[in-house]
Amino acid sequence: EPTVRTELMEQVPPIAIFLQESRPKFPTAFFEYLMPVVVRYLTDVNNQVRKASQEALLILLEQDLVAQSDIENKVCPILLDLSAPDSDDEYKVEAVNIICKMASMLSRATVEHMLLPRFCELCSDGKLFQVRKICAANFGDICNAVGQEATERLLIPKFFELCSDSVWGMRKACAECFMAVSYTTSPEVRRSKLSPLFISLISDTCRWVRQAAFQSLGPFISTFANPSSAGLYIREDGTLSIRPSAQDVNSNSCQPSNTITLSSSANAT
Repeated sequence: EPTVRTELMEQVPPIAIFLQESRPKFPTAFFEYLMPVVVRYLTDVNNQVRKASQEALLILLEQDLVAQSDIENKVCPILLDLSAPDSDDEYKVEAVNIICKMASMLSRATVEHMLLPRFCELCSDGKLFQVRKICAANFGDICNAVGQEATERLLIPKFFELCSDSVWGMRKACAECFMAVSYTTSPEVRRSKLSPLFISLISDTCRWVRQAAFQSLGPFISTFANPSSAGLYIREDGTLSIRPSAQDVNSNSCQPSNTITLSSSANAT
């Protein structure tokens, strides 16, 4: 019964944590029994079971409970199969969503060598606009996961494609994550490539795209500032923050220091 499999998946994370804490008694139980079930249920015929399996997988990755060998030999291959061009539409949408979510939890080398090529392909998926929409909405997170070199070499050309997509929702998603993408690039790329691209979004024919671009204008401009002198930095949640200067900290030493936060919309969906 699908409900039984769904309930089982919901119990996997706490069982895995217990096994990890009791590893001397159960050294291989998780890898031999639980992990194969999680991977198998990613392709289950029932969408609720698949969803429960995806949620369990993300929790396991977040808790650093999945071995690197299992990530590379079991998890990534099945996601690549599910997101292949000839894959079922529903499976493909789910696979690209999970790839984007797990990118920030994996090592840079794993993301760049195993998942980035497929992500670039999915950005140009001409069959499903939902796939391109997920890629656009999570573009900043992928850039952050792979770093500047891979972003400028492989991702920026795809970002240009998405920013000129015929579906306005795609262009709007790009405008919302523009600051996160810009922050990952060099000042030269920011100035010569991203600035003209941003102007095209702020001049878009769709008012919703223009509105999203104007909301991202301040955060995008902030990426041109020198972090050491401006005190700007990006938090782990994707928001732009300003560190108070040493003078401000000293003058308010008796008061709790507050960080001014500007929403970057980097994680908007």
